[in-house]
Amino acid sequence: MTARAHTAQQTWPAPAKLNLFLHITGQRPDGYHDLQTLFQILDWGDELHFNVNDSGKITRSCNIEGIPESEDICVRAAKLLQDRCHVAKGVHIDLQKNIPMGAGLGGGSSDAATVLVALNKLWSCGQSQQQLAEMGLELGADVPVFVHGHSALAQGRGEKLQAVSLTPRYYLLVFPGFAVSTAQVFQHPGLKRDSKPIDMASAGLQPGRNDCEAVVMEMHPQLKTLAQAISSWGTVRMSGTGSTLFLSFADKKAAIGAASELKCRYNVRPVEGVDCSPLLKVLERV
Repeated sequence: MTARAHTAQQTWPAPAKLNLFLHITGQRPDGYHDLQTLFQILDWGDELHFNVNDSGKITRSCNIEGIPESEDICVRAAKLLQDRCHVAKGVHIDLQKNIPMGAGLGGGSSDAATVLVALNKLWSCGQSQQQLAEMGLELGADVPVFVHGHSALAQGRGEKLQAVSLTPRYYLLVFPGFAVSTAQVFQHPGLKRDSKPIDMASAGLQPGRNDCEAVVMEMHPQLKTLAQAISSWGTVRMSGTGSTLFLSFADKKAAIGAASELKCRYNVRPVEGVDCSPLLKVLERV
């Protein structure tokens, strides 16, 4: 099957992620922060379709408003790959946005990673996974983990990755209905920036604290109220710098049961944590 034949119907996933823990160990002179975190890839996220053409132009359509095409991270990722690999072809990108923006689930970064991985294949660029990850880092600190496509321990800005194998895990995501600005969180004077570094070689692979949580809940008191309201279902944690709260469950049935109980009051979604990204599985088939 040729690239042209399958571009129109092939769905390319852009999975969400959770930060099971997030420690900020320092701030660099360039303004970025040094992190230690555990990324968990999820089996749910955004979906993209690509229609390769001979126009040389990159266009996009999506189900969200307010983002100019020139600022869209999908368009920026495609242009970056097109420029680096001297690609003459163009593409129309159709994005089905399921991951809420500003939710701490890595939606934009995952979209960018899927664009790089998919177009590397569809445009026959021949870039290695590591080369794509390095390009992705220019777009955002979380893009490399989605390019590599495995749950991982991460350090640095989040780009120094060590793939890990996690036992099957199930989560209930709780969406409060508002976005949190990552930039505002990292600029906040009250943000904890001096966590003692842990030995990542022997780091526990369990959910833990998030150094951004106190600041986010100070900025958005309604999130603290929500966390208290659902705390009877288990330990409530926050992902990344975003607004999504999550609960961990031992099995799928328990996660689905909690979702059925809470869905009448909150916007919730049960998800499964996976070691290998759905994106890599699609890549193997095309």
